[in-house]
Amino acid sequence: MDTKIQPADRLSLVSEYYFSRKLKEVAQLNAEGKDIISLAIGSPDMPPSEQTVEKLCEVAHDPTAHGYQPTMGIPELREAMADFYKRWYDVDLDPKTEIQPLIGSKEGILHVTLAFVNPGDEVLVPNPGYPTYTSLSKILGAKIVNYNLREDNGWQPDFDELEQMDLSKVKLMWTNYPNMPTGGNARRETYERLVQFAKDHQIVVVNDNPYSFILNDHPMSLLQVPGAKDCCIEFNSMSKSHNMPGWRVGMCATNATFISWILKIKSNIDSGTFRGLQLAAAEAYRNSEKWHHEANIETYGRRRQYAEQIMDVLGCTYDPNQVGMFLWGKIPEKYADVEDLTEKVLHEARVFITPGFIFGSNGQRYIRISLCAKEDKIKEALERIKNKIK
Repeated sequence: MDTKIQPADRLSLVSEYYFSRKLKEVAQLNAEGKDIISLAIGSPDMPPSEQTVEKLCEVAHDPTAHGYQPTMGIPELREAMADFYKRWYDVDLDPKTEIQPLIGSKEGILHVTLAFVNPGDEVLVPNPGYPTYTSLSKILGAKIVNYNLREDNGWQPDFDELEQMDLSKVKLMWTNYPNMPTGGNARRETYERLVQFAKDHQIVVVNDNPYSFILNDHPMSLLQVPGAKDCCIEFNSMSKSHNMPGWRVGMCATNATFISWILKIKSNIDSGTFRGLQLAAAEAYRNSEKWHHEANIETYGRRRQYAEQIMDVLGCTYDPNQVGMFLWGKIPEKYADVEDLTEKVLHEARVFITPGFIFGSNGQRYIRISLCAKEDKIKEALERIKNKIK
């Protein structure tokens, strides 16, 4: 391009998201007739509940429902979110002041960072962890301070290590339990220590909690800990637990003051969500326990059995107690690098799995298998790997 125009300096701080780049390669392989089975992305392949879709269609046919909506969300949605937290977590939230609907949790990461972090402030980010915690913080001028999650500690924060760090400039700490990518489950002890840590150091802990219903009979919330709302924020999302990733409906919950700061940012960025999506989401929050068990426990449980067999065939070790919609495993010593294995599986067995390095240096010797594929596809992936990978 013959121009002297240059992008903003912040573009040099981040690279194209791994999946954005890699999916182009997979698309090219498919165009060449390779028929790649993807076990990489955490995008639920099942539909939302029937009543959720019916409500969306009903509202979409209402000619008065298509105007701008309040950025703070309609009362029906906020009340449904509060009811959901009371029903499943026994957490009381004021729907008027302690809940903010989001256009997905990823949007919430942006808004919370803008509301709490000045350029040059520090942000604690887990290693391994969701890459967006790092990339958005960099884009917004924050300094990343990684804290370690390790297999021998159940992928929980090492609080002794944290207390040895210089925390004087830290404004936010990102946590994610049940954990992605490792499958480490939420623990009451961890939540209690996080709340105390936040109070002791005047740090806002943000717990990203979209996986608490997946292969997990005991969903937990950080806000169950007394006093958590004073210093913590929790995100929740309908993408995973309600099979609605493309709908982009999530929420954050915290004290009224924090919500007002987040809304101040959000109201200057977007103009609210379509009323039909909000009312349908409110309907989804009322899904029965039977629906949740069939979608989030039984279906993923059957798929998980095949994923474990894939790990076994590849010689990987894994914790059978991990939860969530992925299986995280450590690669054998014979591979010098995780991509030696994932690229071999992609090009020889035609199965796309995720290398753990994209989640941080502590993931360099791990792979992640997504359970978001039909059982017959995961079974076929297993057979391909059995036949091709020696």
